Amino acid sequence: MRLDLACGQTPREGFIGVDLYAPDAQKVDLLKFPWPWAAESVEEAWCSHFFEHVPGRLRGQWMDELWRVLKVGATATILVPYYASMRAVQDFTHEWPPVAESSFLYFNRAWRVANKLDHYPVSCDFDFTFGYVMSADWAVRAEEARAGAIRLYQNVVNDLQVVLTKRP
Repeated sequence: MRLDLACGQTPREGFIGVDLYAPDAQKVDLLKFPWPWAAESVEEAWCSHFFEHVPGRLRGQWMDELWRVLKVGATATILVPYYASMRAVQDFTHEWPPVAESSFLYFNRAWRVANKLDHYPVSCDFDFTFGYVMSADWAVRAEEARAGAIRLYQNVVNDLQVVLTKRP
């Protein structure tokens, strides 16, 4: 099973669309736990521009639930507006805090233990990689210029794309 979480009106091809409001999607409130899928029943998940709508206080539970339904070794791709982009704060329905690369460290057990944060109310364990969707004017520049601009300037990166892999 492959799930497109909060798919809106256009679920990804080959995925089951899940959205509380979209007409042709499986109706699931992704802010209510547990989700209706069995543990380790999902081979892949996709979630584009929804995680930033999850209230900060629920993000740990949301990630725990994602971890629960994914098979070991399965991946989930999450796209969010980048924290240093006006896209992260322009939409009044986005929740605080905006999402950055380091936000996903909290969902890795070894990092929580190493940083003495294993008392946090989260139990999932994901490895992750990330990439950027650059603004058009920065996408065509040299890699060195882009890397410096990402660290120093706002509105260089439009979106953050994170690929999580479920650890056992």
